[in-house]
Amino acid sequence: MDIETLERMLAAGKDSALLRFGLGKSWLDAGDPVRGATHLGRCVVLDPDYSAAWKLLGKAWLAGGQPQAAREAWQRGLSVAGSKGDQQARKEMQVFLRRLDRDSPALLAKAG
Repeated sequence: MDIETLERMLAAGKDSALLRFGLGKSWLDAGDPVRGATHLGRCVVLDPDYSAAWKLLGKAWLAGGQPQAAREAWQRGLSVAGSKGDQQARKEMQVFLRRLDRDSPALLAKAG
């Protein structure tokens, strides 16, 4: 579905974690990471155990120039993925955090 259709569904009151995930991913893919992070943030409020949403939320924050917010999302996502046994998401977020640690000085200088 395209972004406009998803936004119309939301405007019609059909809010859900899955809809917010779709909107967040769509906005991130469209080059608007801040709008994507807004929807993904709402997604994890609606479903705090949605490990894929935590993973994508971290990506959106990082793309939006917010490395600390990305770190927090991925750390929370690691906890969720670990408790759910979602090993693939857990491994990916561990890699993202290691890269963030490696690149932190440059990212923090860019964000500040």
